[in-house]
Amino acid sequence: MSDTNRRLNPALLDQLPASVAVPRYDRTKIGQAIVHIGLGNFHRAHQALYLDDLFHAQGTSPWGVCGIGLLPQDKAMAEALRPQDLLYSLVERDEGVETVRIIGSERGYLHGPSEPDAVIARMADPETRIVSITVTEGGYYLDHGTGELDQNHANLRHDLDKPNEAPISLYGYLAEALNRRRKAGTAPFTVLSCDNLQSNGELAGRMLTGFARLRDPELGAWIETNVSFPNCMVDRITPVTTDVLREQVKTLLGGVTDTWPVVAEPFRQWVVEDKFCNGRPDLEAVGVQMTSDVHPYELMKIHLLNAGHQMLCHHGVLLGYATADEATRDPDIRALLNRYMDTVRPLIHEPPGVNLVDYQQTLISRFANPSVKDQLSRIAFYASSGIPKFVLPIARAQLQQGGPIAVFALLIAGWIRYLGGKDDAGKPITPTDPMRDELQSKVRFGDTDPSAFLGLHQIFGSDLPQTEPFVSAVRKALESLYANGTRATLQHYLKA
Repeated sequence: MSDTNRRLNPALLDQLPASVAVPRYDRTKIGQAIVHIGLGNFHRAHQALYLDDLFHAQGTSPWGVCGIGLLPQDKAMAEALRPQDLLYSLVERDEGVETVRIIGSERGYLHGPSEPDAVIARMADPETRIVSITVTEGGYYLDHGTGELDQNHANLRHDLDKPNEAPISLYGYLAEALNRRRKAGTAPFTVLSCDNLQSNGELAGRMLTGFARLRDPELGAWIETNVSFPNCMVDRITPVTTDVLREQVKTLLGGVTDTWPVVAEPFRQWVVEDKFCNGRPDLEAVGVQMTSDVHPYELMKIHLLNAGHQMLCHHGVLLGYATADEATRDPDIRALLNRYMDTVRPLIHEPPGVNLVDYQQTLISRFANPSVKDQLSRIAFYASSGIPKFVLPIARAQLQQGGPIAVFALLIAGWIRYLGGKDDAGKPITPTDPMRDELQSKVRFGDTDPSAFLGLHQIFGSDLPQTEPFVSAVRKALESLYANGTRATLQHYLKA
């Protein structure tokens, strides 16, 4: 049989090895009431898995997913998954344990740049009751300096100035779909942000409403009154898919090829504000925590896990590591993570039912999981969008309280030193951040003055560059990183 015929598809499910779990529900009776924008690995290892669990537990359901990609490069996902009828493999790995299952909750996929009318029609269809999103922080068009919509961004200007042309931005698509529903007298859909942003639902609501008001004040008012934007907290470490993983999965599937499998750690968590305007699936039946207040869980996760990731990744690369588990098993980085989290824990409220000390140790064990191999380059990709949300708010709180800020300064200095383009052994570093050109324009290898970098308003705002204790602390850490190297600098800070 040819390789094409041995590509994952519904007809081959019964031929897979017995160790592979497959959908045992009738996928033809699963609807597409959820549209998900940003069908990346995280969504496919998280939200899609919860829904797959739900369909196994309850059978026929309208709550299947139509995935949507808004970026030109998302066409690769369409080309990978459509011939597989949206089926894909999810591999969960812990030390010495590996499981694989086929996820069946995705029921369609549309590519915005190639078929914009179909995307808008799908969202405008009354069948669609939730539009969920994982577009990363950059997809929200937030000016981190002002906290407002970056309405002068070229994509937003296109969608505002040319509303009759195919949209480019998330808000252009959402606004047009909601406008069609408003004119047709159709109930709106809930917009459910699943991105790692504090108060992600509130942020999505504020940004979309602001955009819509610029387009049409009546539409903006209708969205503000009728559309729900629940906050939620999502958590699972999901590395990028590599060719090595593809070959490993082919073996696990008995020679069947999956062009875009996903690997993840066993841990997963989803906490959702129970605020939906047009119904929702029975998520609590499969372990999702529905609550009236997500905020404490958000703060716990972003200020410990996401910020911890930023602490380890840049220093890890400087020490020559490529993956999070390698870096975390380094005694100095592990101690640095504990020092950072020990500093942050008193500044956040402990969520109901959570022991933050235990949570901290669980996080570090997850980072050190050698079976996941989470790439530091993947984590570094989110620095410019994540550090303003994960790290700087808690650093500001510490400054206001007059507490020690050395560990926050060391994180920023490590980022600057990483952007210098060489690790401690002199090997080249290629930053992955989408803002790398602008970031590196403010950095010169060997320069220990951080002023130009801290002057990036969209990241540091107007306050931190003027806060001398913070600037001095970053300068001191950067001087040490260049003069003494990363290892000696970490050890010095750990003894302080």
